[in-house]
Amino acid sequence: MSENKRASFGGKLSVILVAAGSAIGLGAIWRFPYIAGENGGAAFVLVFLLSVLVVGIPAMLAEFAIGRYTRKNAVGAFRSLSKRWSWLGYGGVLCALFISGYYYLIAGWSLEYLVNSATGQLYSSSLSFTEQFKEFQASWRPLIYGVIFILMTYFIVSRGVEKGIEKASKIMMPLLFVILIVMAVRVAFMPGASEGYRFFLSCDFAQAFKPETIMMAIGQAFFSLSVGMGCMVTYSSYFKRNNNLVNTSLNVSLLTLMVSVLAGLVIFPAVFSAGIEPSEGPSLVFVTLPEIFNGMPLAPLWSTIFFVLVMLASLTSTISFHEVLTAYFAEEFKLSRRAAAITTTAISVVLSLLTFSKLFGIDYLDIFDKLTANVMMPLGAMFTCVFAAWFLERGFMKNELTNQNTINRYVAPVIVFMLKYITPLLIFYIFVMNLI
Repeated sequence: MSENKRASFGGKLSVILVAAGSAIGLGAIWRFPYIAGENGGAAFVLVFLLSVLVVGIPAMLAEFAIGRYTRKNAVGAFRSLSKRWSWLGYGGVLCALFISGYYYLIAGWSLEYLVNSATGQLYSSSLSFTEQFKEFQASWRPLIYGVIFILMTYFIVSRGVEKGIEKASKIMMPLLFVILIVMAVRVAFMPGASEGYRFFLSCDFAQAFKPETIMMAIGQAFFSLSVGMGCMVTYSSYFKRNNNLVNTSLNVSLLTLMVSVLAGLVIFPAVFSAGIEPSEGPSLVFVTLPEIFNGMPLAPLWSTIFFVLVMLASLTSTISFHEVLTAYFAEEFKLSRRAAAITTTAISVVLSLLTFSKLFGIDYLDIFDKLTANVMMPLGAMFTCVFAAWFLERGFMKNELTNQNTINRYVAPVIVFMLKYITPLLIFYIFVMNLI
């Protein structure tokens, strides 16, 4: 696809919202607040910010530079710069493919609970919330809702970069923030909410600067920004040439942090107000929180609003890895965008069916999750940093970060230094510790 025919995002705000949508997912709603509360509270947030600066942003900028310069899909981008490094692009596409094998199913859970909240069924059932969740997991409904989620993603991606992805992000990301703020204000007036704020926002530097906590912060920073899976390479290929990559990465990181902090201000005051011990994972989102809403006036309404939030956070992420695959099929196999999106959708349905059925007794969800999170993403990000800093022609990163020496002239050398000597080593450390 030639550059003058290639689609591009409309403006600076669109670029930020789309990239932030890729980074903000289910983990921002429950994982970050829980980790922060258990590891120093506000002090952990500071450590996380430092980790974003030395690990997340440099790795993201390496992908931004490669994508915008080549204006190609993940495979085409690396191949056009060096055929010997094209395997990095294939790794990103495979990572997005494996993530699609389980993420849609989990995202579909939010649709089940959204529907049941809106109809009142969640609160009129004779079963407890724990029993409802187990009954749901034992039925075919997770697969059905997972497929519906795939079709929702297809509808947006198939409409194109401007009319589909960009337009959807302009609607969903502001709506996500509005819902978070409304929920945060609502739970602030619940009795005992102050205990939740104390749990989440206490500042314990002794806990936050322990080696294991620092490792956790670096890992959270790395995974929360969606690097190492082809998303940022693909999205940045739609950036305009005058886009400020450094500012974009800073804004995306800030929005991701804001969502995570707001989620903590929603979840933990509500949890402590109900006198429930905070827990991590599905039991918090799909069991504990419905129990909390049940004790509030207009419980179905607040539950519906919350699961709209979870659905939006999931959808902004599924759009990103669907686009990685769609762009790959469209450009590498010369397919129309609609045909490429249909191909991606069909593969996603097959993988979801495989994961749901546990064919031959294999837990594909656990395999796909650990393979992508612990191996493919960190290795992909690490080698992308090494490739951009050491193997591309001298001055490549500097030229891209400064838009040919017109902006960021004092920041670029610092980022290049981190890409060469600091960021890859820290990612490798996380990779090794995850394996251990």
